[in-house]
Amino acid sequence: MTDPHFHPETVEDFRAAHQQVLERMSDAARRAGRDPQDVRLIAVSKTNPIERVRLAVQAGMTLLGENRPQELAEKAEAIPGVTWAAIGHLQRNKAREVARYAHEFHALDSLRLAEALQHRLELEDRTLDVFIQVNTSHEEQKSGFSADEVEPFLPQLASLDRLHLRGLMTMAAFDAPEVVVRGSFAQLRELRDRLREVLPDGMSCEELSMGMSGDFEWAIAEGSTSVRVGTALFGHRANSAYLK
Repeated sequence: MTDPHFHPETVEDFRAAHQQVLERMSDAARRAGRDPQDVRLIAVSKTNPIERVRLAVQAGMTLLGENRPQELAEKAEAIPGVTWAAIGHLQRNKAREVARYAHEFHALDSLRLAEALQHRLELEDRTLDVFIQVNTSHEEQKSGFSADEVEPFLPQLASLDRLHLRGLMTMAAFDAPEVVVRGSFAQLRELRDRLREVLPDGMSCEELSMGMSGDFEWAIAEGSTSVRVGTALFGHRANSAYLK
C-alpha cells in the first residue's frame, strides 16, 4: 500500500517513483514468464495540477491518463508532446474533448458512445484507438459490457472507421482478495482469446488494459499489456483543486 504521506514534489522525486513502479512491473512480468517490454505504464495524472504533471513528464512519464474530459483538454493544451489516454467513464455530450485531444480511450462501454465519438472524430479529422470496457467484476456501479455482449458489438464497432480497436479493459473489485481480483483479470484475458476467433476482417483485439496501483502486479501476471497507475506515481490527491 502506498504511504499516505508520499507526495513527490521535484523531478527527482517523480523519477524515483517512476523507476520504482517500472521495476515492480518488470519483476512481475518476469515472474510470469513475460517480456517486460510487453507491458506499458499509463501514468494516471488525473486531478493533479498542470505544474506537477509537467514535473512527471520531465521525469520520463509521457503516456498519461485522464478521466475528466475538461481536465484532459486543459492539460493537453498546456503540455505538448505527450500521449494522452482517456480512461474514465465518458458521457456522450463530452465526446468532443476526447475526440480532439486523446490518442487512446480505455472506457468504450456502449454503441451510442461509439457513434458519438465517430461523429466528433469526423469533425476533427482524427482517429482514436479504443479499448472496450468489460465489467468482469459484475458490480452494478461499474460501467461496461458484460462478457457476452462484446462479440455482437464487434461488427457494429467495425463499421465506425474512426475508431480503431486495440483491446479490452476492465477494473477489478476494489480491495478484494487476490483470488477474486486475479479471477476478474483472467476473465478478460480468456474473453480476448475467444474473440480472436470471431473478429471481423481487419480488426485486431490483442491488448488488455487492466491493473491499477493496488493490483497491477496481479494484472501483469494475468496478461495485462497496459497498467493504469496513479497513486504509486503521484501520491494521494486529497487536496487537488480538480476535486473541488
